[in-house]
Amino acid sequence: MQVLNSREIEQKIIRLSYEILENNYQEKELILAGINNNGLNFAKLLEKQLKKLTEIKITLTSVELNPAKPLASEVELKLPVEDVKNKVVIIVDDVANTGRTLFYATKPLFNTVPKKVEIAVLVERHHKSFPMKVDYVGLSLATTLKENIDVKIPRKKADWGVFMN
Repeated sequence: MQVLNSREIEQKIIRLSYEILENNYQEKELILAGINNNGLNFAKLLEKQLKKLTEIKITLTSVELNPAKPLASEVELKLPVEDVKNKVVIIVDDVANTGRTLFYATKPLFNTVPKKVEIAVLVERHHKSFPMKVDYVGLSLATTLKENIDVKIPRKKADWGVFMN
């Protein structure tokens, strides 16, 4: 079952971009750190929209980790950790479920002191088992644990979608 189509995803991106700017309008730079593939794709869309709306410098980077086994390999921020010192970092992912992936995605930030760390997701589910608060939510869904949320954000906008099965 499709939950969001490409037009609705685009509307969510626009709204989230305005919310991010409302809460960070005095900043000189915002760092968007997309988690793995879908989180990074979503961060790229936010970056593109934010650049249309503001003169604030938007820096895009990625966080790479294994969500199934977050301790199996090092969580890697693809930006020197010194570059986030005293800056606003927004961790971006497609879906927030238990909060585990988001929790481990913050690990590289423990080696510096950012000004603020926020979280943006396209879809938030309500099954938190880790203490992660999502600051920017495109769509909040009450689902069962057995239901799966699949976000598709390929290059071709017509193929974007959020599906639940």
